[in-house]
Amino acid sequence: MGSILIRNIRAIVTCDKQDRVLTQADLLAEDGVITAIGPGLSAQADEILDGSHMLCYPGLINTHHHLYQQFSRNLPAVQELELFDWLKALYQIWRSLDPEVVRFSSLTGMGELMKNGCTTCFDHHYVFPRGAGDLLEAQVEAARLLGIRFAASRGSMDLSEKDGGLPPDSVVQTVDEILRDCEAAVDRWHDPRPGAMTTVALAPCSPFSVSRELLRQSAILARAKGVRLHTHLAETLDEERYTLERYGKRPLAYLADLDWLGPDVWFAHGIHFNDAEIRLLAQTQTGVAHCPVSNMKLSSGTARLPALLAAGVPVGLAVDGSASQDGSDLLEELRVCYLLHRLQWGADAPSGYEILKLATRGGAQLLGRTDIGCLAVGKRADLFLIDGRRIELAGALEDPKNLLATVGFRQSVDYTMVEGRFTVRQGRLADIDEPRLAEQANAVCKRYLAKA
Repeated sequence: MGSILIRNIRAIVTCDKQDRVLTQADLLAEDGVITAIGPGLSAQADEILDGSHMLCYPGLINTHHHLYQQFSRNLPAVQELELFDWLKALYQIWRSLDPEVVRFSSLTGMGELMKNGCTTCFDHHYVFPRGAGDLLEAQVEAARLLGIRFAASRGSMDLSEKDGGLPPDSVVQTVDEILRDCEAAVDRWHDPRPGAMTTVALAPCSPFSVSRELLRQSAILARAKGVRLHTHLAETLDEERYTLERYGKRPLAYLADLDWLGPDVWFAHGIHFNDAEIRLLAQTQTGVAHCPVSNMKLSSGTARLPALLAAGVPVGLAVDGSASQDGSDLLEELRVCYLLHRLQWGADAPSGYEILKLATRGGAQLLGRTDIGCLAVGKRADLFLIDGRRIELAGALEDPKNLLATVGFRQSVDYTMVEGRFTVRQGRLADIDEPRLAEQANAVCKRYLAKA
C-alpha cells in the first residue's frame, strides 16, 4: 500500500482522549495505519507532502444517510411537506430504483462527502423494489471505486399501505425474504477486522413501515451474526402518535420490548425523547445519529443534544438523506449543528469542538469502530487537510479546534485521505473524472424521474 509523510503540519487537531492539538508536527502513514506523529520525524516515505500551511483533522464519519435519495432532491412538489406526507409522495419515485440509479447516486453522494472531509459513510438503504436487482452490490462497488470507507446496511420494510404502513406494496417484502437477504448480505460484505473498508448493519426502516416480528427477528439475527442494529426512532410526533395508537407505547418503549437497546444499537434522529428515555439510552449505551439539517427542513423538531450528551448517550453526526438534507456535506452539518443549538440552548449548547468530536470519535463509537475517529499512532490513516492560506480563513486560525463549527468551511477540502491513500487531491476526487461523472449522473437522474 505504501507510505505517505506529511511534514511540518501547521496544526493537527487529533480529537484524541487528551484533546491534543499538535503544531508544526509530522504525520507518517504506512500501509493504511498512522505509525508516527510528532515534530521532526526522521522517516522517509513513498510520498512526502508539505503541510506547513495545513490544518489537519480526523476524517469525518457520517452515521446516517440515504444515498438513493440523491436523485430525488430539490423537487418542488415535496418542498413544503412534512415527514409522513413527504415519504408517501417520494415512494412513487423510489419504487423505480435500479442498480444504475443506486450506483450513480452512491458515486455522487459519497463523492461529495469525501470532498468535504468525510472518510466513512454509513448508508441506510431500505427500499428494495421487486425485481430491482442487487442494489447493495452497486453501492459497495461505488464505494470501492471512490476509496471511501463504507458501512452498508440491509434495510427493510414489510408493512405496506394495506397493512397500515406508509410505503406502497411494490417496495415491501416478507419477513422471510428480508431475513434471507440480510444473512446473505452479512456473509458477503461484512468485514469484522480492524481497518475494514466494508461493514454491514441490519436496519429495518422505522416503526411505521416494519412489523413487530421483523424488528424482533432482525435483532436476533444481528446478534447471531455479530453486526449492529439501526433504525429511525423518535423523529416526529406523528410517529409517536402512531406507536401509541397501534401498540399502546411510546416509540422507545416499543423498541425496548423487542430487544432494541444496547451498545450495538443506534437510532437516527432521536428528537422526541423525554428525560426518562434519555436516562435509559445512557444506561444501555444505545446511540443516536443526530441530523440537524434534515430535522429542520422537515419541521421535525430540535433534538435535545445537550441533555443527551450530559447523560452520556453516545451521539454521532449525520447528514441524513439527500432528499431531506439536499446535499451530502458533513462540514455544513457540523456548523449548522453548532448554530442551531446555540440558538436553542444558549450557554448549555455544545462547543464547536465538541460537535467536531461527535462527527469523529462519536461516529466511530456508533459504528462500533475503535480504529478510526481520531489521529493517533495505531489508528487508521483517515484524515483531511485544509490550506490555512485560503482567504476564507484569514484572521480565523487562532483556534483550529473550533474553526469548522464557528467559522465553517464551505468549499472542498484540499486533501482527504482514507486508509493511508489520498482520495481527494487539491479539492478534486483523485480517482474520478468529476465532469464526466456529473454528466452521466444527470442523464441517469433524468431517465429515473421520467418514470415517476
